[in-house]
Amino acid sequence: MSELSEPRPLRELTTLAVGGAPERMLQADDAEELVDLLTELWADDEPWTVLGGGSNTLAADDGIEGAVVLMRTRGIERVDEPDSVLLRVQAGENWDALVAHTVETGLTGIEALSGIPGSVGAAPIQNIGAYGQELSSVLESVELLDYESGERVRVPATELELGYRSSVLKRHGGEPAAREAVVLSVDLRLAPAEDGLSRPVAYSQLARALDVELGDRVPLEQVREAVLALRSSKGMVLDAADRDTHSAGSFFTNPIVTDQLARTLPAEAPRWPLATADAADTVLPLDGSAGTEIPPLAADAEPQLVKLSAAWLIERASIPRGFALPGSRAGISTKHTLALTNRGGATADDIASLARFVQSRVQAEFGILLRPEPVLLGIEL
Repeated sequence: MSELSEPRPLRELTTLAVGGAPERMLQADDAEELVDLLTELWADDEPWTVLGGGSNTLAADDGIEGAVVLMRTRGIERVDEPDSVLLRVQAGENWDALVAHTVETGLTGIEALSGIPGSVGAAPIQNIGAYGQELSSVLESVELLDYESGERVRVPATELELGYRSSVLKRHGGEPAAREAVVLSVDLRLAPAEDGLSRPVAYSQLARALDVELGDRVPLEQVREAVLALRSSKGMVLDAADRDTHSAGSFFTNPIVTDQLARTLPAEAPRWPLATADAADTVLPLDGSAGTEIPPLAADAEPQLVKLSAAWLIERASIPRGFALPGSRAGISTKHTLALTNRGGATADDIASLARFVQSRVQAEFGILLRPEPVLLGIEL
């Protein structure tokens, strides 16, 4: 455990490249150091924030109250079992490096989650998912340092209430998490890849990129390469030379609304019926080519929940790719409507002002308030 004599500004540590320095900055290189450090902060009732990869964070320009703890814990343990492999991964490991490791060692289950930035510890907090795979399908448990009890506990995934980009551990729009805790490690249940092949391809865009049919299995390396290429085409793989990649990924989550509200939208609006609000993520094409029909609601049925496409709502609210407010150094990505980018020298206020404008336009046009996905530090939308 060490304390930096001069706290670094968060613009140097986040993919949005905005944010001032905290009052204190500390670093933990293993789980024991992290536990000791956080226990001291909590005992002193000092404001605290744990920062991993910094890929899903919007921090205020004038600094952060209290201490920022840099999580730099490392380690991957493997336990081979008869039909599966259990990986116990420290929370500070880089997520994409973990995916690369599983592909190289012939394990299937997270290959379609290639290229997602950030740390392993952040993955269960928002139940990451992409291209037909979701963390919840392979997550067995997490080790937490619980804020209320101060104890280290291993919690099964079933107790995390994993939903669409959410869990009991996630702060929503700056609000406290339902369960205040820090992820120390995660347990993933993966499968040995038979003949080096992936799980069945479950996402139409990925299938097209691979030139295969849905349900086909292909070499793990090909899936990873195709996913990385798709993400790069949308500016979702960080590239220092490409300002479109200086973002927090998708800034807004796809809204989940009642089918009554969904019926007020134009017929071409992409939508997908859900059994419950925490159903698995579903891909929503912007052209409305799939999932646009909502079955009639029975008189005695519970209201049906419907997931909408935030990207479609933004574009139909007259906010195109590449849009920027006059004089602002923040802008909508030229590749992906959901990404708010730092075009060079943007401030947190620039990003926040653009986010508020997008929210106001969508709400005025459709009556729907988009919810931000990043963790907000010292700033409100």
